Amino acid sequence: MPVPATPRGDVVDGYHGVDVPDPYRWLEAGDSPAVRAWVDEQNARTRSLLEALPNRSRWHARLVELMELPIVLGAQVRGDRVALLERIDGAPQARLVVRSLDDPDDVVVVSDPAAATADGAVAVDWFWLSPDGALVAFGTSEGGTENSVLRIARTEDGTLLDDEIPNCRACSVAWEPDASGFHYTRYPDGDEYHRTVHHHALGAAWRDDPVVWADHISPQTWPDIALSPEGRFLLVDAMVGWGRDDLHLLDRADGSWRTLVEGVEAVNRFVFEDDTTLLGVTTVGATRGRVVRVSAVEPPTDPGGWETVVSERDCVLGSVRVAPGGCYVVATEHAVDRIEWWVAGADRPRAIDRLGVVSVAGLAVERDTGAALALLSGFDRPTGLVRVDEDHRARPWFPASAATGVELTVEQVTYPSVDGTPIGLFLVDGHATDHRAGTPTILNGYGGFAITETPVWSPMIAAWCEAGGRYAIAGLRGGAEHGEAWHDAGRRGNKQNAFDDFHAAADWLVATGRASRERLAIAGGSNGGLLVGAALTQRPDLCRAAWCAVPLLDMIRYPEFLIARLWTDEYGDPAIEEEFGWLWAYSPYHRVRPGERYPAVLLTTAEGDTRVDPLHARKMAAMLQWATCEPEDRPVLLFQEERAGHGVGKPVGKRAAEHADVLAFLSWQLGGPERGTA
Repeated sequence: MPVPATPRGDVVDGYHGVDVPDPYRWLEAGDSPAVRAWVDEQNARTRSLLEALPNRSRWHARLVELMELPIVLGAQVRGDRVALLERIDGAPQARLVVRSLDDPDDVVVVSDPAAATADGAVAVDWFWLSPDGALVAFGTSEGGTENSVLRIARTEDGTLLDDEIPNCRACSVAWEPDASGFHYTRYPDGDEYHRTVHHHALGAAWRDDPVVWADHISPQTWPDIALSPEGRFLLVDAMVGWGRDDLHLLDRADGSWRTLVEGVEAVNRFVFEDDTTLLGVTTVGATRGRVVRVSAVEPPTDPGGWETVVSERDCVLGSVRVAPGGCYVVATEHAVDRIEWWVAGADRPRAIDRLGVVSVAGLAVERDTGAALALLSGFDRPTGLVRVDEDHRARPWFPASAATGVELTVEQVTYPSVDGTPIGLFLVDGHATDHRAGTPTILNGYGGFAITETPVWSPMIAAWCEAGGRYAIAGLRGGAEHGEAWHDAGRRGNKQNAFDDFHAAADWLVATGRASRERLAIAGGSNGGLLVGAALTQRPDLCRAAWCAVPLLDMIRYPEFLIARLWTDEYGDPAIEEEFGWLWAYSPYHRVRPGERYPAVLLTTAEGDTRVDPLHARKMAAMLQWATCEPEDRPVLLFQEERAGHGVGKPVGKRAAEHADVLAFLSWQLGGPERGTA
């Protein structure tokens, strides 16, 4: 099928004395008949090309097998009950269940909303157990929107209470000690910002729920909450930017507020050690993090006075969980996680044994008994729970086995970036992969929002590597592989460092004989989609093909859509002249050049995405199709999926179809690997 005709407009905006052309402005209007017709044409062309590829069905069959393996997406433990967001073997979507801590086979299904739908596109987004484990508050959304409705169920039998509260996206919930109600976060009707803390008494009308906290420094300020064990103190962690958390404390005994820290560029993640003491990880005075203790009754006026419990070291400290006699701390070194056990007065921790090369996706600890469950994931290990025993050894809890039938080898190396900075790189191969330059290779990265690229289970990586391909993942600046300084080195005015790190990874793979240009692809989603867009436009010679998923690409207009003003602290605000300069220098949509030999590109997006508007992918697809000089050999394809969003809550059927498209497209463009008979 030919490339659909796409009219170019003459829209030009002025920013700080700079003319900014936007020829595909009309494609922003996703609900207009003209745009819908254009998307239908693009989708039809993409489907006709991809479904004709001879091995797409074989990729799809193997991906379904791997995606249907049981996994756990989240866990909380209270008393002898564990709430799990789990997908059992063969299920299309995760369900919310409660299992017995001592007998995981004793299970109550609390919510399985996807079971009643034809396409499985209804998901449980989040959940919060009450202190006694008798009730659970959880959110569900449809079509990938993440616009959650809060509901409450009894864990003994899954029956629902009458309470339903809308507008609870990514809700934070803090139950009262007696489970008579809870504090929670909610958005005003029709508002993507101004996330506000309310209090709800069970059975009350939610519209009457009083506001507890709404002191937004900016509309984007994002509060999360925690309540002390006996209910005296409410902690509000107000994320003002991606490197700043202000902490406010409400003393419910007298209604007074205290500020623990405000206006300091530092990340703070606190829990209550007891009813009057906080324990947490902070980057105040420690860019890799330190564990501190703070009195809630008489907190120091300066965070420099917080008591250090665990000093800063070479590793990066993450979350902390309280248990009798000490605390568990997640630490990351060279992008691999471990769990440490610290006791009062110790100068060194005891590491939990038998974890392997993993990421710790969550840590659930019962504060009274010390029962601990860790949510682990690895390149060859689907995400599941292990229980930490009294000897601080980990044993599988659920699922009982992590066997995948896939044998992978993992190597960690470093390479120099453009400015000489050493960057970490995971190289993942199948057991029998030929390690020559001719090996079809996918290079992935993220480089933003202080997200560390740790080993995680990915059916797509497993399927690609067992078929003979290689997968490389770079730990770019902008992440948190080496702490908050590493994050700062790849954000705002330093964003080009992340792009340079990614380019250097591809160049290093080629220079060292591990890849060749014609058999190298790049891939990334969301902020990683921006990364891919920057690589395409700055270095079109870098690779043969690219997958650009749910991307940000018009970096001049991005804050005007959906929740994107949340990200101006990470990228910059085009309304500010200096920050416009940062964005204008690399905005991929504006850096496309006519007549350039671009790689083959597959752009994927979804109409239900409530994080990154699909307009970015539409406009970029049109721009690249207009500009590329080899549209037949190196096609630019767009697929916009219905009843799907940014990726959270996408059922197996939709994920398998998308990833089969990706692997079929990349193996077609790279000349392999071929997916054998499943």
